[in-house]
Amino acid sequence: MYPDGELNELAVYKAILRRRITRRREDCVAAAAGALRPIAWLDRAIVFWRQISPLAKLAVIPVGLLLKRVLFPRVGFFDKLLRWAPMIFTAGRAFAALNRPARTPAG
Repeated sequence: MYPDGELNELAVYKAILRRRITRRREDCVAAAAGALRPIAWLDRAIVFWRQISPLAKLAVIPVGLLLKRVLFPRVGFFDKLLRWAPMIFTAGRAFAALNRPARTPAG
């Protein structure tokens, strides 16, 4: 007639369920932190890149080519890619310009 026993069992089950939910939430937080680590690194790299002066950015290309020559002395694919890269970049910019809407004169 008195449900004290059942209520005590439900309270114990409720406590177990809350601990299980807390543990799963902690696991999800840890998994999300691990999954977002590369994105956080990329974000820091972008912030760092924006802080560099434009003249230093221009120096990156020759330094990169020098490192390429030292690290990969005779790799044909990279040589061909570097040879054709300016033309491909220019063609890509031209195609992007074609897709932009035309500017209308102010009037």
